[in-house]
Amino acid sequence: MLAVTRDRLPRDARLWGHLAVVAALGVSLPFTLFGYGEQRVSSVLAGIWNAATPLVALPLAVLVFRTEALTPRRVAGIATGFLGVLVVLGVWRDLGGSQLTGQLMCFGAAMCYAVAIPYQKKFIAGRAGSGVSIAAGQLLMALAQLAVLAPLFAGAPPVPSALSLQVVLCVLALGALGTGLAFVLNMRVIRVAGASTSASVTYLMPVVATVVGVLILGEHLIWNQPLGALIVLTGVAISQGLLSRRRVARPPDDPVAVRPGPAAAAP
Repeated sequence: MLAVTRDRLPRDARLWGHLAVVAALGVSLPFTLFGYGEQRVSSVLAGIWNAATPLVALPLAVLVFRTEALTPRRVAGIATGFLGVLVVLGVWRDLGGSQLTGQLMCFGAAMCYAVAIPYQKKFIAGRAGSGVSIAAGQLLMALAQLAVLAPLFAGAPPVPSALSLQVVLCVLALGALGTGLAFVLNMRVIRVAGASTSASVTYLMPVVATVVGVLILGEHLIWNQPLGALIVLTGVAISQGLLSRRRVARPPDDPVAVRPGPAAAAP
């Protein structure tokens, strides 16, 4: 995309430092956590946990980065969303085992996104540079980070010839659409609408993940998981004011003043 648009990478050294932080929090760490987490839980659960991102992003944007204001409505939304998180976890059951570990990894990935988004709003969104340029710089920094860390923790990468065509195409699709294009659009949303609104787009992920996971992958749900996801989405909707917006009635047109006609001449 950088070559097609004839754009160029950022030249500000300080901006590259911020891009390194966002690359770690928005790419390297969450991608790694989701990679390990989805080996233990379904893609549906991973999508549900992604919806928890705004619940963490909003208080961080208010209390840490001070890019947005805290209101009673937003507090109610965060509290409702936290209740939904507990329902998804099923805290009344005996928790433990690999599924709990996988769920915590997915939640940790969502928390990474929640820190990265207001950080971008505070230190990157206001700087010069297109969304393509900034997204390219962020992904290059993430590539450098993972190129160093991946061999240390995951060992040698698989031989390319050992990968099936399906795996290669899936990786390319995730890189081009789920990462490259998505990051460009996300930067635009952060600049225009703010961090909490950008984070709120993740409420679509559980819907898509559930449809694809159940209908295509044949995954199964426990009753508390979709219920908890619904509560989480309700909390997001409350915090964003989606449930309190009412259609403003159009004011009636001003009545047209009737001007008296000229007086008839007296006979």
